[in-house]
Amino acid sequence: MTPVRVGHPIANFFQMASLMMILIAAGLGAAIVTMHFAIHGAEVQVPSLKGMTVAEARSQTTGLGLNLEVDNRYYSSDVAPGHILTQSPPAGTVVRREWRVRVAESLGPQKVEVPDTVASDERVAALKLRRVGLAVGGTARLPYAGAPEGSVLAQDPPAHAQGIAGPSINLLVAAPAEDTADGFVMPDFYGVPIVAAQAQLQRAGLNGSTPIFADIHVPDIGAAGTPPRPPVMLGSVIAQQPLAGARVDRSSIVTFTVAK
Repeated sequence: MTPVRVGHPIANFFQMASLMMILIAAGLGAAIVTMHFAIHGAEVQVPSLKGMTVAEARSQTTGLGLNLEVDNRYYSSDVAPGHILTQSPPAGTVVRREWRVRVAESLGPQKVEVPDTVASDERVAALKLRRVGLAVGGTARLPYAGAPEGSVLAQDPPAHAQGIAGPSINLLVAAPAEDTADGFVMPDFYGVPIVAAQAQLQRAGLNGSTPIFADIHVPDIGAAGTPPRPPVMLGSVIAQQPLAGARVDRSSIVTFTVAK
């Protein structure tokens, strides 16, 4: 009878240990590969959406696992209504799936006439704007005894304005004289005599710096693609800082440039 040889225990141990190391290494390698695909498989590149319709953009982003959100709507003479003007993040950005892509939609060229809401009640002004497809943007309240409470003192953009950016109008509304103003919408002082402009600032409790006097410059007709504003009288405002429509408060300093 042939005897059965039994391997040395130490040799068997090292063989088993080597086998275990190989299995562990293979498992780690598989885990790393799986993790790599799991991480990078969840990343996508944001496509270029500019010029697409909102429906086309939504279809493309949904197919990539992204969420499309129309964040703003603006007038544009270059991009057709219902098409994408801008996007964020920009095309080519690598993001994770389910990322929110915000876009601005074109409303096409401005076709609505901006109504005059000054002296109207705030609610009536909102109705006037809605009738032509516009909305109330920012509303600031000014304590003012010279007008009925809730009436509109100023608006921006002004009535009949052309080339406005978006379909919303900011309003400055009269509040009771004893109230504390919560901020103001800076009106457009272009063409207003400097004395009258400074008086309006004083009534609002705003601070004005020393006016800057400059020679009148009338641009050529059609310069920069827009007709020039009518010439102003000497001593009238031709520029201002902050600009019309900006939100200001009692800490703001207003600077006028005046025609000389």
